[in-house]
Amino acid sequence: MKTNPGRFFEDYRIGEVIRHAVPRTLSGGERALYHALYPARGALYSSDEFARACGLAASPMDDLIVFHTVFGKTVPDISLNAVANLGYAEGRFLAPVWPGDTLSSSSEVIGLKQNSNGKSGVVYVRTTGRNQRGEAVLEYVRWVMVRKNRLEAPEPEAVVPELARVVPVSDLVVPAGLTFEGYDFEAAGEPYRLGDYAVGEVIEHVDGVTVEEAEHMLATRLWQNTAKVHFDATFRPDGQRLIYGGHVISLARALSFNGLANAQMIVAINGGAHANPCFSGTTVRAWSEVLDKAETGVPGVGAIRLRLVASSAPGTALKGPDGKYAPEVLLDLDYWALMPV
Repeated sequence: MKTNPGRFFEDYRIGEVIRHAVPRTLSGGERALYHALYPARGALYSSDEFARACGLAASPMDDLIVFHTVFGKTVPDISLNAVANLGYAEGRFLAPVWPGDTLSSSSEVIGLKQNSNGKSGVVYVRTTGRNQRGEAVLEYVRWVMVRKNRLEAPEPEAVVPELARVVPVSDLVVPAGLTFEGYDFEAAGEPYRLGDYAVGEVIEHVDGVTVEEAEHMLATRLWQNTAKVHFDATFRPDGQRLIYGGHVISLARALSFNGLANAQMIVAINGGAHANPCFSGTTVRAWSEVLDKAETGVPGVGAIRLRLVASSAPGTALKGPDGKYAPEVLLDLDYWALMPV
C-alpha cells in the first residue's frame, strides 16, 4: 500500500520529531493571491517603498502567509485526521521572509492526552519553520484533536505541556533595520500611534466578509493544507466542510485594518482558540481589545498586545455567564504586533 492514510492518535510518541514533506518557495504570486482572498491592506506588506522607508530592504511576505505556509506543511502528518484544531501558544515570528525564500517545517510532539470517550485524543506539537539557510523564521505550539483508528490501542500516559500565557516582550524579535522614526501615517491609512490606544479599549472593526465555499477551497489549497475535514463533505456527520481556521484568522486580521492600520507586523501569537466552527455562508466580523502596550527598545517601534475576536454576529460578545464562548464567536486570538510609538 503506497497511499498515506495519515496518522491517528495512537501513532504519536512524546519526543518524536517529524520532518514535514514538500518545502515551498514563496513568490509574489502568494502575496497577490493572499491580498485577493483577504481584504489585506497593511502598508508594510503592500509597498516596497513604504518598507524601505521603514528600514527594510523591501516589503517582506505577509506574516500570515508565512504562518499558513509553515502550518500547511504540517497537516499531512499532524492533522490529516483531525476532528478540530483547538489552539495555539508561544508563537514567535523570528525573521522576515522574502520573495524567493524556501520554507520547510518540522514538529516535535510535546503532549498527548486521550479523551474520555476513548475515540480521540489531543496531540500537542511545537512546530518550527525554517528558510533555505536553515534559519528559524517561525515557531509555535498548537494542539489538535485527532481520531483514533484502533479503538483498542492502549491509552498513553497523559502529558499536557505547561505553556506560557504570554510571550514576554523581551522575547519579541524586531526585524533588523526596522525603524518607525520616519513613519508615513498618511500613506499607512490612519494617524493613530501606540500612545493613542488605551489598555482595555475595544475597537469594533465595522466591516464584514461572507465566507464563500470557493474562496475557502482555493485558500486552503494555496497553503497545501490537506485536512479531510476541509474538503470532503462526507467526512463530517453534518455533511459540511469546515472552514480552515487560518482562513478565519486572516479574514479577521484584514478586517482589523479599520481601526488598527498601524499594527503593522505580527511578531508573536500568545494564544488562540477556534471557539466555534465556521461554515460557508457565515459572515465574519471582527473586534479587538487592547490588552497591553510596551516599548521594544528599537527607536520608534512599540509593541501592542491585542485580542482579536472573529464573530458571526455584530457586537463584542465573548463569553456567557457560564464562562463558555458565546455561540457566535469563531476565533479568540491573542497576539503582539509592532506599531509606531
